[in-house]
Amino acid sequence: MFWLLFGIFLLACFAAGATGGLFPPGPWYRNLNKPSWTPPDWVFPVTWTTLYLCMSAAGARVALSPDNAVAMALWSLQIALNGLWTPVFFGLKRIKLGMFVLVALWLSVAATLLALMQVDLIAGLLFVPYLIWVSIAGALNASVWRLNKEEANSPRPAST
Repeated sequence: MFWLLFGIFLLACFAAGATGGLFPPGPWYRNLNKPSWTPPDWVFPVTWTTLYLCMSAAGARVALSPDNAVAMALWSLQIALNGLWTPVFFGLKRIKLGMFVLVALWLSVAATLLALMQVDLIAGLLFVPYLIWVSIAGALNASVWRLNKEEANSPRPAST
């Protein structure tokens, strides 16, 4: 049963992650000013694959546990917000709105981590790297916003 649940959670993660293929960074993002500590492009798919495996294992562990309703609801919320950021930031080219989505994502990941931990310590610990990565993503989004104030205040239409 664990592996079936793991597969379902992994499909949810990769569905959220598929927005990266639908809304790739492209020239618009490459032309933005970014901080010197921006990770190289190859880091993102490696990191997200690892995180999705951890998130799926955490979800599957807790799905098998009693008293899991809050943790499962929060898991669902965070994956929805996870899937929302890419279309907002890269698709709509809304840097500031992307930051607001990222703040909501960070809060939901932190709440999910705490809720998971109350049900299953290992599941909660599996979310720690995710919270760290979302913190880095938030700092990167904030830096891009700060370094591109004009673009953030008057974004181009999504079709350009």
